Amino acid sequence: MNSFEEDRLSESYLIGTVLHIIFRNEENGYTVIKVKVKESEPALDEKKVTVVGHFPAIEKEERYRFEGELKEHPRYGKQYQAYIYKKDLPTEREALISYLSSERFTGIGKKTAERLIDTYGTNVISGVLNQPDKLKEIPGLNEEKRKTLYRELMENQGMEHAMTMLSRFGFGMELSVKIYNTYKEETIDIIQHTPYQLVWDVEGVGFYKADRLGKSLGIQPNDQERVKAGLLYVLYEKTMQEGHVYFPRREVLKEAQALLNEGNNQVDVTDLDTAVLQLVEEDKLIEEEERIYIPSLYFAEKGVVTKVTKMLEEDQRDVFSESEFLQALGETEEEFGIEYAEQQREAIYKAIHSNIMILTGGPGTGKTTVIRAIVDIYAKLNGFSLDRSTYRKGERFPVLLAAPTGRAAKRMKESTGLEASTIHKLLGFNGEEEEDPFEKNEQQPLEGSLLIVDEVSMVDMWLANQLLRAVPDEMKVIIVGDEDQLPSVGPGQVLRDLLQTKLIPTVELSVVYRQAEGSSIIDLAHTIKKGYLPDDMQTPYSDRRFFPCSKLQTAQVIEQVCAGALKKGYSPLDIQVLAPMYRGSAGVNLLNETLQKLFNPHEEKKRKVSFGDTTYSKGDVVLQLVNDPEKEVYNGDRGVIEAIFEAKETVDKQMQIVISFEGKEVTYSRQELKQIMLAYCSSIHKAQGSEFPIVIVPMLMSYRRMLQRNLLYTAITRAQDYLILCGEREAIQFAVDKDNRDGRFTTLVEKFLHAAGESPS
Repeated sequence: MNSFEEDRLSESYLIGTVLHIIFRNEENGYTVIKVKVKESEPALDEKKVTVVGHFPAIEKEERYRFEGELKEHPRYGKQYQAYIYKKDLPTEREALISYLSSERFTGIGKKTAERLIDTYGTNVISGVLNQPDKLKEIPGLNEEKRKTLYRELMENQGMEHAMTMLSRFGFGMELSVKIYNTYKEETIDIIQHTPYQLVWDVEGVGFYKADRLGKSLGIQPNDQERVKAGLLYVLYEKTMQEGHVYFPRREVLKEAQALLNEGNNQVDVTDLDTAVLQLVEEDKLIEEEERIYIPSLYFAEKGVVTKVTKMLEEDQRDVFSESEFLQALGETEEEFGIEYAEQQREAIYKAIHSNIMILTGGPGTGKTTVIRAIVDIYAKLNGFSLDRSTYRKGERFPVLLAAPTGRAAKRMKESTGLEASTIHKLLGFNGEEEEDPFEKNEQQPLEGSLLIVDEVSMVDMWLANQLLRAVPDEMKVIIVGDEDQLPSVGPGQVLRDLLQTKLIPTVELSVVYRQAEGSSIIDLAHTIKKGYLPDDMQTPYSDRRFFPCSKLQTAQVIEQVCAGALKKGYSPLDIQVLAPMYRGSAGVNLLNETLQKLFNPHEEKKRKVSFGDTTYSKGDVVLQLVNDPEKEVYNGDRGVIEAIFEAKETVDKQMQIVISFEGKEVTYSRQELKQIMLAYCSSIHKAQGSEFPIVIVPMLMSYRRMLQRNLLYTAITRAQDYLILCGEREAIQFAVDKDNRDGRFTTLVEKFLHAAGESPS
């Protein structure tokens, strides 16, 4: 918050007593309370008012001073939005004596209270919290009483003191609550002495916020804690935002120096070298051959290499004769009414006879067909049933199928007839906040003998390592994916690197079978994959069209196409708009607003709930943004709002929103709506692993920063029945020409070759 905002808010205040706590979210402190007004500026006509804000703690019948502004809520009427709050404590001497000698504080009588005020003045509470050593000057306070008084003052007032201090340094109330909940009674000490610690401990406090705090406290530009924070911040940005597993030392130092020297600061290379050495000693960085790693990524990469190398070196677990294999293959072909092509037979054979194997290929090449065959033939050769009903309760089922997203897992289930789950669910993911977020590992491995993982291009280095850690010695692993799709959102390019080692048995399916069904979408995808646009790009086909239009026309064109699809009987769930960026006139955010008016217009009779800048109503299509193992919904799951219940209609007196994900109903509180967004338009990354009957993709030069071949290829291959490209042909050509598949710094290939005793070419 800047000084202008502080001045503006301080002009408006409200002092009153809490009568009733209407709603409270303990996770983030968001609270709605009814307050009896004692004093306000500007003056309020109401004697009672609703106050809303993020408060780490609030007590009934206590008096508080709130700073903020009166707002008119479209549904709930007048509300006082509080940005800063604190208890309205007595400031007069006698009132303070009465307060300090009350039952709130152990062993403090009136005489001791008077001595406290004589020592600290009328700002006695903040004085004690800021200068506890001065308590030694007060007669009658032994060490135990001093500690007790400090602790009790902190419990009663330290929270508000910390909130006020953080507000002055520009932290919003919600973020301040997060900070206080992280450090509790240590908050003030950490703010004042180690402010850069906030960057790593509290989500949402980036380097810039911590740096403003550090500067205001007089921390020098070349202070080692500041320099170390800047270095770590740059490295985390490179891994989390750009997907690198490591970053070259010279580049890290160069970018860190530029960051730290903004505003005419003077941090030289010597300061940075010293900081790197300290961070390595503190195990916060790993440096190897002029490469700098975050330790967790360094060890994840090593873990993947160690596990896969071990699987490759082990004797083949399943050995079947040629005649046994051919007999099982023939039976499967007869049952499924199919004759497998040479490439497909090779893939099935390698899968059956390898401890680990990669199956790759573009759309329409039959990866799903091969997966189905592998499972069936493997079951025949090993003499077990694929009918789960024949297994006793708790009995191990031999085949595990998994994919990074719920939609991709659902597709595996549909193609094989077997249960499939997300990788997170398979590994027993129990939340990011846990010390070990996964139940499955070396000590508690997966149970089964065959694991098939689809859409591995989406799997980052951390998840790949966690999955392989949980694979027991007797388990066979089949890795399936398309290396030409977008790499994982997280660090690494696991599938591509595994393929580049050329050490793992691999079959690449290259024959396109869906072409026979007349799929010009598949034809287009494979042409783009090769690096050029077909001559018939603008020719209308029965399953795809390109509509040239300008940036300003794009939203209107998309709206018209969607309206036409609705008239033909398609539902909003059948239609998915995919945009490369969130912002802009043809970005995800504005397109969602436009399409919501078309697909699910707000009506008076419809129940609604507002969260942030979005108003949701029954029937809206939404997207889950985070993994929530308790609800069993995961990042990328798409659902529909089925019902909205007012607080007065529920048992716990809190608003509830019911969302159906593929028929599974999940209940959200109002505050949990931060986990979702409208899904009429989605980013291409979020759609990876999913397919939709109709896909509409705007392509504009204003997306230039994001445009690349694998982004366009991934978007196109999401379409099952119909593809609409719209926008500027120049942008499509730009994307096709930009092949950025080797744009990430990783050492997985190098480490594999080193483990195998080979030199990288």
